[in-house]
Amino acid sequence: MTVKPPPTSDDDRQLKRSIDALRHTAGVDLTFGGVVTRGRHAQLTEFAGNSTRALMGLTLGFGMGLGGKAVALHRPVAVNDYANSRQISHHYDLMVAAEGIRAVVAAPVVVNRTVRAVMYGAVRQSVGLGDRTVDAVMDTARTLEQNLAVRDEVRRRLAELDEPPEGEGRPPVGASPRWETIREAYAELRVLAQHLTDTDLRDRVAALSGRLAGAGAPADRRSPAPVLSARELDVLSCVALGRTNTDVADELGLRTETVKSYLRSAMRRLGCHSRLETVTTARRLGLLP
Repeated sequence: MTVKPPPTSDDDRQLKRSIDALRHTAGVDLTFGGVVTRGRHAQLTEFAGNSTRALMGLTLGFGMGLGGKAVALHRPVAVNDYANSRQISHHYDLMVAAEGIRAVVAAPVVVNRTVRAVMYGAVRQSVGLGDRTVDAVMDTARTLEQNLAVRDEVRRRLAELDEPPEGEGRPPVGASPRWETIREAYAELRVLAQHLTDTDLRDRVAALSGRLAGAGAPADRRSPAPVLSARELDVLSCVALGRTNTDVADELGLRTETVKSYLRSAMRRLGCHSRLETVTTARRLGLLP
């Protein structure tokens, strides 16, 4: 009987992309890593540049070896002479030697104080790791941390929303708390989606944003609504929550003048003359929830 491998988790997919990219940016012989379960044990599953399968599938004990120590300490650890280092335990010397590793750096990926993965950069020559290599591993780990944190927040929002209130209709003035939650979530999803590297999740967020925007639009709308650009909707969704132009600029990583430009463009497209009129019109047309 053929045993199917366990499904690849989103953390694994994100880690694989980072491991592949790291080998090029760090200029090392080998990069590898694994997802950490319950903040303690990592299984090495992702490799780029390996010449054997000696380390494949290895599970690191908490605090053991270089990676186990990085997980335990929540900080990077590097050694320039692995075989003779006194900084680490040597539980995995045979596997490391089989791969020919001489110098290696391990960095934990920490999200909300929990280690989610560990990443390595290694060389087979008897040369010390330079600052550039160590910095590249650390920078890649920090980028992965941000990607996972953003993805987690998007998922939290998706789970919180579950399904838009189809059939509830456009809320009256003084909308219910449910609608206010939807409007806040819509704006946050548009902001967060810009930082997602997971294309499947980004597409899901985009689809849900569209459903949220049109959830309360009149069912008998006879003419198509004007089209606003993605950036105009980003700005308008934040403005609809009462944000100032400066606040919106901070949220979206734009200059204040750029925010004003997008807002003016949205006003022009909708034939409006004030921020409030623009938001009200966009909601009536189903462009905003």
